[in-house]
Amino acid sequence: MKLKANWRVLLVLLAMTVVSAAQTVNTMAYFDGPNGSGPFYGTLLQGPDGNYYGTTAHGGTGACSFSFGCGSIFRISATGRLETLYNFCPQGDCVTGNTPLSGMLQATDGNGYGTAWYGGEHGPCLDECGAIYKIGPRGAVTTLYSFCVQAECPDGAAPYGNLIEGYDGNYYGTSSAYGPHGGGTVFKITPAGVLTTLYGFCQQIFGCLDGETPTAGLVQGTDGNFYGTTAGGGTAGTVFKVTQAGVLTTLHSFTGAPSDGANPYGGLVQGSDGNFYGTTFLGGSGACTSGCGTVFKITSAGSLTTLHTFQGVDGSLPTGALIQATDGNFYGTTDGGGSYSAGTLFEISATGTFTSLYSFCGLPNCTDGASPYGALFEGTNGTLYGTTYGGGVVGCQITCGTVFSLDMGFGPFVSFVRAVGRAGQTGGILGQGFTGTTSVAFGGIPAGFTVVSDTFIMATVPAGAATGFVTVATPSGTLTSNVPFHVIR
Repeated sequence: MKLKANWRVLLVLLAMTVVSAAQTVNTMAYFDGPNGSGPFYGTLLQGPDGNYYGTTAHGGTGACSFSFGCGSIFRISATGRLETLYNFCPQGDCVTGNTPLSGMLQATDGNGYGTAWYGGEHGPCLDECGAIYKIGPRGAVTTLYSFCVQAECPDGAAPYGNLIEGYDGNYYGTSSAYGPHGGGTVFKITPAGVLTTLYGFCQQIFGCLDGETPTAGLVQGTDGNFYGTTAGGGTAGTVFKVTQAGVLTTLHSFTGAPSDGANPYGGLVQGSDGNFYGTTFLGGSGACTSGCGTVFKITSAGSLTTLHTFQGVDGSLPTGALIQATDGNFYGTTDGGGSYSAGTLFEISATGTFTSLYSFCGLPNCTDGASPYGALFEGTNGTLYGTTYGGGVVGCQITCGTVFSLDMGFGPFVSFVRAVGRAGQTGGILGQGFTGTTSVAFGGIPAGFTVVSDTFIMATVPAGAATGFVTVATPSGTLTSNVPFHVIR
C-alpha cells in the first residue's frame, strides 16, 4: 500500500510538471515566511536588469502586530534565484506601509512604485490607512504618500491595486475604502507626492449605484481615459470609465448568476482589438452556489459579452486580471477549482475559445503551490510568470506560496517601460541580447539609441514617427515589440 501511494504522488507530480510538449509549468522558487509569504493580487514586473520583481503580502522580518509578518519586496532571476530587497515595518516602523497586496510599477524615472494596504503615517482609520511607497534602483524604500491625512479620510484609504503611469507622467490608482463618499476613490499622484482625488465612489448614498470598493488598479485606454472595476456597488460590482478630469461613467453594472458575472476583483486589460477584457469572481451559470465566475469582454461604450462561465472543474473564483500574450490570446488564473480545487491556469481567445492549461495540486505533498490570486506576466523571453498565494513548502505553518513559470513556446520580443511618448522623448526598451544592437526603429523610422546593458536600451522617439510597433536589430535577429508604441502629439 505504501509503494502504491508513493507511485500515486509521483504520477501527480509528473502530471503537474509537464502539461504537454508545448506548455510546461515549473516551480521557480518557494516562500517560507522569513523570505516572504502569500503573494497576493500583484503581478511581476521585468526590470531593466532582466530580473523580475514582486511583493508578498505577508512574511518577511518586519515587526507587525500580525504574527505572520508585514510583507516584502523581492527580486527573482530567470533561473529562480530569489532575494528579499525590503521587509516592510522594520523595527515596527510602518511609515512606508505594510501588507502590499498588489505588484509594483516600473516608472520612467527608474524607480518602482507600489501601494500598501495598511500602515502609513496617519491613524484616523486605525491599521487600514495605507500608503504609496517608492523603491529606488538600489533598494531604498521611501514613503511617497500616506492616506488619511484628515479625519474621516476624504483622500481614501486601504489601496489594494497597482499604480499605472499615465500619458502625462503622473501616477494613477484606486483606494478601496473611505474617500469623500465612503466607497473608495480614483486618485492621481505626482512624482513629488501631491495627491488629487479624481472621483469618490458612493455618490448615491443609497445603493452606491456608481460602484463601491475598487480593489484593482486602472488601465489607461488608447483614448486617454481610465478604465477599471469595482468589486461592489451597482448591483454586484461595476465596470467604469473616468476621464482625467474625474468625470465617471458606469459602463456596466453586473447582476450576477445565472446570466451575468458578479464582483470583479481583478482589473481590465485593453486588447489589440480595442476592447477591454476582465474576470468576475462570482456569477455566471456555473456549478458554484453563486456562480463560479466569468471572463468577459466590454467595449468602451459599455457593450458587454460573457466569453466564458467557469464550472469548477475548469477553475473557479478568478481574482486576477488577464494578460494578452504575444500569440494574441488571453491568459489568466483562478483562485479555486480545477482537478484538485486549488486553482488553475487558463487560455482564452478574444472570441471565447477556452482551454484549461494547468491545475495546481495544493495537497500536503504537492509543492507546486495553490491559489494563484494574481495575474500572469509575460517576460521578454516569451515565458509567462506568476505566483501562488499558498502551497509550496511542505509543512509550512503559514501561508507560503511560490513563483512559477509557464512556457507556452512563445518567442522573444521587446517591451517598454512605458508604451507611449512624444517625438524627441527618450524611453526604455526591455529585452535580452541587446549587446551589439545595430538599429532601433519606431514604425520603420530609425531612432537614436544607447545600449545600456544586454537587457536594456534607451531610445529616442524619432520625428515623424506614428503609432506602431518597434523593432530592434540584434546580432541574433530582429526583435519586435509585443504592443504598438503610441506616439502622442
